[in-house]
Order: sequence, then C-alpha cells, then structure tokens
Amino acid sequence: MNGPVSLHQEQFASVLPSQFQALCPPPQLLPGENIEHYRAVQGAIFRDIEPQSAVEWLLAIDIAELSWEVQRYRVLQHRLLRAYRQKAVEVTLRRIDVLGVPCHLQEVAEIHTIKNALDWQLDPSAAAEIEARLRFYGFDEHALNMEVHVQAREILAVFEALLNGAQLRRLLLLKEISNLRQSKRCILGKGLHTPRSYPNS
Repeated sequence: MNGPVSLHQEQFASVLPSQFQALCPPPQLLPGENIEHYRAVQGAIFRDIEPQSAVEWLLAIDIAELSWEVQRYRVLQHRLLRAYRQKAVEVTLRRIDVLGVPCHLQEVAEIHTIKNALDWQLDPSAAAEIEARLRFYGFDEHALNMEVHVQAREILAVFEALLNGAQLRRLLLLKEISNLRQSKRCILGKGLHTPRSYPNS
C-alpha cells in the first residue's frame, strides 16, 4: 500500500524555496521505492526547469511527479515480464510433455508440467535442466522471450497506455511552462517599447 512519506523540513530546503514548500505535497511512494531516488529525480527536474513563479513551481512539481511515474511504470513492466517467464516456461513445457499423451493421462501430465515450471522458478539446478531440455527441442532464450510477451500482451498494453499517458501529460506541462514564459517576454517587450506620453506644451 502506498502512502505519504514523512520528511523533515530541511530535506526540502536544498531544492524547493521555502515560500513554495506548501505547494509540494509529500510523495506517494510504493513499498520498495527509495525516497533518495525520488528526491534526486525531483531535484534534477527543478534545477533544469528553474521555476520562477508559484505557477511554474506547481507545473514543475507535477512534471517531477510524472517523471517518477514513468520510471515506476518501466520498473513494474520489467518485473511483470520476469513474473510471466514462469508462465512462458510452463506453456513451452506443455508443448513438449503433454503433446501426444493419451487423453486419460493428460490431466496428470498438466499437473506435472505446472510443477516443473514451479521448480524452474525455485530450484536453480532444476532450472538448468529444464532450460537444457527446452534448448534441445529448439526453444532458446529468444523463443521464451517471445512467449513471455505473448502471455503478458494484455497487461503490457495497459502499462504502455500508462506510460504514454504520463509522457504526454509531462510534455503538455512543459509546453505550458514554455507558453507562460513566452507570454511574459511578450508583455515585458511591449512594456519596454510603449511610447511615453508628453503633456501638451
């Protein structure tokens, strides 16, 4: 379960000016996520954008949060692929071990295949033996990788949508900061070139 991380005030001071600290809520980190890594990402983005106003700080805070989300989705996506590898091994073993088995023995063969896939995950010696047997039948690492993506294709599509959505929102916020600064430059430029009015002599 995720929740706000309690931080001392001085941890904000090096990056976020004191007058804008109320704009930045505590980060909502998941178990296993590192607050130092989060602050490093946040600080790098703040230094790159160099916000100059409260509105710019609000946008920069959201950009930092979205950047962390992008990293989070990539890590979770990688872990998802690793988790689906057992399923890919199971499906591939089924093609070898269950094919041709008489109908009355197929249920036993299925259970044996599931157990072998679990052994592959938990027992390194069993994993080496199973992988050697898969290679013997022509199922190398590339074949397993393809099977992983086939098994995980639906959930991978969800992660792809999350990644694309976060990246698009981040680009829109960056564009908003650029538009704000362009508007300020235009206003300042007009102010500098406004002709003075002189009283009638």
